[in-house]
Amino acid sequence: MVSTETEAVPAEPETTAAAESAEPTEATAAEAAETAAPAPKKAAAKRVPSTAKKTRTVELTLTVTGTAEGDWQAELSQGGKRVLQGLAIPAAAVSRAAAELHEDISKAIEVVIDTAREQHRARMAELEAELSKVKAALAELQDN
Repeated sequence: MVSTETEAVPAEPETTAAAESAEPTEATAAEAAETAAPAPKKAAAKRVPSTAKKTRTVELTLTVTGTAEGDWQAELSQGGKRVLQGLAIPAAAVSRAAAELHEDISKAIEVVIDTAREQHRARMAELEAELSKVKAALAELQDN
């Protein structure tokens, strides 16, 4: 509850005496300097503690590694201690996560994924050619 009442402060006798005399004395000036100097010290001493919540940070390091064949793994460390290691991650999930983080990260990872796609397509073409040869050889054996 906030009070809107104000208290009347009685005038100090020194201030009244100095106002009545036309010439202030040296003693009055010294006393005024002494009473004025401690006032800022008292204001600085009364420091109100902050009510803001202190943010506690947690350091986690996520390392994602990929191979030219398109295999991806994740490792998670907290404060130098490994929490997870060798967790298999699908390439599509890595691509989506990279796109969420930053465009430059996404571009770099997409280059690696595209290279892996091309290698898999080439391997698939080799296997299809080999499969057609095996089918032809099987067909010749069945005709006899």
